[in-house]
Amino acid sequence: MKKNKYKILVLSDLKKSTDSILKSTVSLANIIEGDIEFFHVKKPLEVVNKENQLSAIRTINDEYITSNKAIKKLVKPISEAYSLKLNYKVVIGNLKDEISKRIKAYKPDIIILGKRKQKLLGLGDKTIKFVFENFKGAIMVASDKNFLEPNKNLLLGVLNSNITNLNTQFVKDLLEHTQKPLKEFHLGEESSDSGHNMNTIKTVKYVFDKGSNTIQNLSNYLEKSNVNLLYLDRNNKGVLNELSKPELYKVINKLNVSLLVA
Repeated sequence: MKKNKYKILVLSDLKKSTDSILKSTVSLANIIEGDIEFFHVKKPLEVVNKENQLSAIRTINDEYITSNKAIKKLVKPISEAYSLKLNYKVVIGNLKDEISKRIKAYKPDIIILGKRKQKLLGLGDKTIKFVFENFKGAIMVASDKNFLEPNKNLLLGVLNSNITNLNTQFVKDLLEHTQKPLKEFHLGEESSDSGHNMNTIKTVKYVFDKGSNTIQNLSNYLEKSNVNLLYLDRNNKGVLNELSKPELYKVINKLNVSLLVA
């Protein structure tokens, strides 16, 4: 029986990093056999500053057409280059409301967001926190510096988990396309969990002493070792004990690699 495809929702602000985020999305979609929808929300105040209702309606319509063309221009060459269909949708409305409605309607398995230098996502800090607090599926915060290359193996790292316990089909799909040995990174003491489902995978483990520079040290090492995707299992109680929500956002902010929280 053929398994259902994963549904991937890309939330974009159409900034300069969009091209690299799309490539990371295509790379992930190829690995896990995913369908992609590119979603952009335009705030009404960014579009309408006219008192006349008819003029406002015309402006909204013009902006909708312009945004659609801009997205098509971004999506089409990547879709053609990697022979993968990329659906896209643009709406004008309240950012959080429209994201909530789209999540409810599309029912994604994975949401992908981008980020800029020292800032969480072009959409803003509040948006990324909103997604983490209101979506229980996998979330990837894609880096525009060390992004995932389509049709190339991942350089996967695992944060605060033993890979032997990550036995879901989603993780297995990632591991099949990951260069070995796999790198495990632990903040503070290494997780005491043990498992046997995937103990044939060669791993190298690194433990970073907890302190004021821990996350920055981790970020520097990830970049030097060319890891381009760091995996964090947020259902692992040990992970949550070691990494509070403020620390999670700090990790997202500091890292120059993509973070997949699943």
